[in-house]
Amino acid sequence: MSVGKLPDEWKKAVITPIATGGLASDPCNYRPISLTSVACKVMERIIVKPLSAYLYQHGLISKQQHGFLVGKSTSTNLLETLSDWTFAINNGDGVTVAYIDYAKAFDSVSHPKLINKLKSYGISGNVLRWIENFLSTRTQCTRVGSSVSSMHYLSSGVIQGSCLGPLLFVIYINDVVKLFDEHCVAKLYADDLKMYMYANLPDCTTKFQGYLDKLATWSNTWQLTIYSSLFTKQRRKNKHKK
Repeated sequence: MSVGKLPDEWKKAVITPIATGGLASDPCNYRPISLTSVACKVMERIIVKPLSAYLYQHGLISKQQHGFLVGKSTSTNLLETLSDWTFAINNGDGVTVAYIDYAKAFDSVSHPKLINKLKSYGISGNVLRWIENFLSTRTQCTRVGSSVSSMHYLSSGVIQGSCLGPLLFVIYINDVVKLFDEHCVAKLYADDLKMYMYANLPDCTTKFQGYLDKLATWSNTWQLTIYSSLFTKQRRKNKHKK
């Protein structure tokens, strides 16, 4: 920590593909989980605890984020949403909802942009240098059964299966909620975003589209691709024809 570096052996990972559904022969239907150095995980845990405390103490993490945070879960996300929607329906209002999912969000995180966000939250010194070194020159291979691929360098992304990776992603996506105001609510669970607006305002549809446009612009700026089920279905259809 005093020199802001960690051994190269700590930055090697073995990827275990976990099926998420769909055709087993399609690599897109697997989530990569990284098996990393146990010694590095101990060091990460030492960093995560005070880093989380700092973010909470200064109110830097959005209350709308429910992923990878103490006291938050899919259940708290659902309960808050259900409460809002029940209140609206009881008042005779409709609710317009959009569910947003990012494609390979953890793997798409830009390291330079993440470091800039950490700096904007007041994280500096040896901790920042250590995190920057933690992200750089990482290598990984994929293991399926007894077969192991060659090592490849990673130029982007945060590690799924690590202790620090999920918190870094929460920081990276944290300011997306600033796109919305009292007229449109956003709830997050890691990279899964749910936005909704009460249908009790004039030009509700136009305004909701405006929020979607702002979200698309933000996503392009931060190099996060919004998942399109239509695009995926068409790609698979074309692949099947071949």
